Amino acid sequence: MSDNLYQHFHTVIERQPEATFMTTPAGRVIRYGDLPGLTAGLAGALQTMGVAPGDRVAVQVEKSPETILLYLACLRMGGVYLPLNTAYTGEEIAYFLADAEPALFVCRPRTRPVPGRFVPTPRRQAWPPSMAMAGAA
Repeated sequence: MSDNLYQHFHTVIERQPEATFMTTPAGRVIRYGDLPGLTAGLAGALQTMGVAPGDRVAVQVEKSPETILLYLACLRMGGVYLPLNTAYTGEEIAYFLADAEPALFVCRPRTRPVPGRFVPTPRRQAWPPSMAMAGAA
C-alpha cells in the first residue's frame, strides 16, 4: 500500500467536504474540505524550515487542534511525526532528540533540552501556534 493516512482523508474530502472534521474548544468548526488548505500551509512551512520527505519532526506540545493539523501536514509532505510527551524532562528530551535526530523540533518556547547533554541538534526549533489556523480565519 503506497497511500498514507492523509491520502485516505481525500476520500472523505471528495465525498463530504462539508462534513465536520473537528470542532475546536473555542467552537470553530473545521470541515474536511478545509484540510487541504490548512495542511498545505503547514506542509509548506515545514519544507521552508528544511524538512524533507522521510525526515523526522519531533513534536512536544499540548494536545490541540493545531497539533492534529501539524500531524496531518507531516503525513501530507511525507515527514515522520514523532510525538514527545509533554511531561518529559530536559534530559529525556535530550535523549530522544539525540536518538531520533529530527530535522525539526516543534515545542513550546520554554522547552529546552538540558544544556551540554544534547550534542546533535535538530536543524530548527519552532512552535508556530498561529500558523495552523492562519489560512482559515
